[in-house]
Amino acid sequence: MSKPEYQNLQEFIDSVPNLVDHFYNDTLAPHPSARVGTSPVPLEFSNWRDEQRAWREGVLMFDQSHHMPETFIRGKDAVRLLSDLGINSFANFPPLRAKQYLACNHDGYVIGECVLQHLEDGTMEMISGMHLQNWVKYNAEIGGYDVTLTRDLLTNENPEGRTFYRYELDGPLAEQLFGDVIEGEIPDIPFFRLAKVKIAGSDVLALRHSVAGHKGVELSGPYSERDKIRNILIDAGEKYGLKLAGVKTYFSTLGEVGWIGLPTPAVYTDPKLADYRKWLPADGWEAKTQFAGSFRSQNIEDYYMTPWDLGVNKLMKFDHDFIGRPALEKRAAEGGHRKKVTLVWNNEDILKIYGSLMEPGLPYKYMEMPKASYGLQQADEVRTPDGTFIGLSNFVGYTVNEQKFLSIAVVDAAYAEPGTEVTVIWGEPDGGSRKPQVELHRQLAVRATVAPVPYATAVKEMKNAHIRKEDVVA
Repeated sequence: MSKPEYQNLQEFIDSVPNLVDHFYNDTLAPHPSARVGTSPVPLEFSNWRDEQRAWREGVLMFDQSHHMPETFIRGKDAVRLLSDLGINSFANFPPLRAKQYLACNHDGYVIGECVLQHLEDGTMEMISGMHLQNWVKYNAEIGGYDVTLTRDLLTNENPEGRTFYRYELDGPLAEQLFGDVIEGEIPDIPFFRLAKVKIAGSDVLALRHSVAGHKGVELSGPYSERDKIRNILIDAGEKYGLKLAGVKTYFSTLGEVGWIGLPTPAVYTDPKLADYRKWLPADGWEAKTQFAGSFRSQNIEDYYMTPWDLGVNKLMKFDHDFIGRPALEKRAAEGGHRKKVTLVWNNEDILKIYGSLMEPGLPYKYMEMPKASYGLQQADEVRTPDGTFIGLSNFVGYTVNEQKFLSIAVVDAAYAEPGTEVTVIWGEPDGGSRKPQVELHRQLAVRATVAPVPYATAVKEMKNAHIRKEDVVA
């Protein structure tokens, strides 16, 4: 592997005439969600329609063993380190619990987020969110914390091999399958709690959560036992019609779930992060941000997001000091935050996009199925019917369960009421960017209707049924 031309991210930024244009045109995303063919998991095991349907009607197994980097934090200052950086409270976070963990820059913009698990031996396990893992590692090194950090990179970047396998069972039959494969009775695992179980004599850690609203469970254990556990699950799942999820299906779940993954890390402009940018490598994830969509701004801060944008502001607790707290307290007092919503795209306009492929002239931007987003950070303009800019649409894709194209958007609060009619500008300006996945095309203003997050009534009801108020961990 050739060495980067520049020594660190700051040198790289200084060398680029226009950072937004570079990210819009000339980067290859580091994550499998935006890089087809970089995951060991097949695109489809059967077909993505049946695989999607299984998380609503049967049982589906996701293989999460490959695409999520991890960091293990050990030492007496592990909690202090995470508390000093995160917007979350650590007042009640004993072993065998998990939480969605976020950190912001000094201006209150999100640097990154991940799932954080507190393991039984006191280890803090950060799952996914490389931008946040980098930020934590940097502060651990410069802050004098008594901790040790161990990295576990994506499979395709990891010559030493992964530490854990990770399988998720989801769908209305997931609980039955889980009960069939474990030894003894099904433990009572509240939402985002962990429990130790045994499968064929092997210790397995079970996390209760779901991408589809059911009593889903994520199973993890030593990577050396990956094939053993996988085969047991497949054999036991045969009577339930278990479907295996390919890459297409896995990354299409966001439309129904309403999660905005991998927001633009807010590290490029904060003067107080100058030393951090000099610490970051010139060829890391932060240097490979990839913008896509109709929104174009010369100010990279317009791509940053706040906890309110991501819909996670309820996780924010001002019971401890952390980086960004003064700015977030000021934002909280001022109000006027944008809101995360689902947009239901108009069927006639979708058909117009596909119809343009069979008509003379330049077609509209092609929509892949089921995931139509074509960048790591999708940003399509959302406007009122009369053209007023009101926000950004992020993930967009098709769900066979709703027979709709749905996108997850962040819009001004005045336009966040369900039923509000808006338009989404689909396609990039000036015929499209230089990204290899973007063909020459023209834009279309697609009509859409604001709906709640998550969109599916069935999913929302099931989530509420399985999440007790006392189970929510900030």
